[in-house]
Amino acid sequence: MISEKQLAEEIQIIIQNAIREDVGDGDHSSLACIPKDAKGKAKLLVKDQGVLAGIEFAKEVFKFVDPALEVEVLMKDGDTMNPGDVAFYVSGSSQSILKAERLVLNAMQRMSAIATKTSKFSNLLKGFNTQILDTRKTTPGFRAPEKMAVKIGGGTNHRFALYDMVMLKDNHIDFAGGISKAIQKTISYLAEQNLDLRIVVEARSLSEVEEILENDGVYRILLDNFSYQDTKAAVNLINGRCYSESSGGITLENAKGYAECGVDFISSGSLIHSVHNLDLSLKAV
Repeated sequence: MISEKQLAEEIQIIIQNAIREDVGDGDHSSLACIPKDAKGKAKLLVKDQGVLAGIEFAKEVFKFVDPALEVEVLMKDGDTMNPGDVAFYVSGSSQSILKAERLVLNAMQRMSAIATKTSKFSNLLKGFNTQILDTRKTTPGFRAPEKMAVKIGGGTNHRFALYDMVMLKDNHIDFAGGISKAIQKTISYLAEQNLDLRIVVEARSLSEVEEILENDGVYRILLDNFSYQDTKAAVNLINGRCYSESSGGITLENAKGYAECGVDFISSGSLIHSVHNLDLSLKAV
C-alpha cells in the first residue's frame, strides 16, 4: 500500500491540476466585480443526509489557493450529516474563496457520496470477520480522494494502483499460459527486482482455487463471480492457508450473504463508480 507521504503528494498533484483546469489564466468573474482587497466569509451548508467526507481535502484546497484563508471546522470527516448542518466556515479574501469553491464542492459532494455508500456496506458486515474493499475502478485523476472517502466510510482500501500489489487476473493468467506459470513467473520477477509485494490471484472456478493452493507465495485468492455455495466450498478448501476475497456483482443486497460464507474480504467497484453526489453548498454569510 502507498505511504502517507505518497498519499499527501498525490493530493497536492490533484489539487494543483484541478485548479489549473478550473482557473486557467484567472477567475475573471470574480476579478471583474470583486475588489482585490475585499474580505468575506462563507459556510459549507449541508443539504443532504449521509456521511460527511472531504473536510481535510477542502482544507488543503484552501491552503493551496491562499494560505491566508482561515477555516473554522465544525464537523469532521466521518460525521453523520443532515440537511441544515454547517460543516465549516472559511474567511479571508473573497476572490480566493470563490476560486476554491468549485473544487471544494465537487470533491466533498463526491467523497461524501462514496463514504455514505461505504458506510452502508460496513454496517451490513458488522459482526462478521469480513472487510469491504474498494477497487481501481475510480475516476481518472481523482483516485486518492475517492479511496480516502472509502476509509472515512469504514471501508478498507485495496491496492492503490498497479505498482503496490500484484494482482493476477484472468487475462494475466491466460497470457502467461496458466495459473501456476503466472504465479511462478511472478515470484521470480519479484525476487529479481527485489520487490516485496503481495500477490493476489483470481480464481474462476473451484478447480482453479485448488491449483492456486498448490503454489506457495499467494497472499489472497479472489473468488470471481462465485455462487454462495461455491464460495463456501472455496473457503473450506483454502482453510486459512491464505486470505479469500469475493468479487463480481457484489451489492448491498448480497454482501451479507457472502460474508456468511466466511470470506475475509468483499470487493465492490460500486463503492466508487456507482454513487450520486450528495448536495452541499458554499454560501456567503
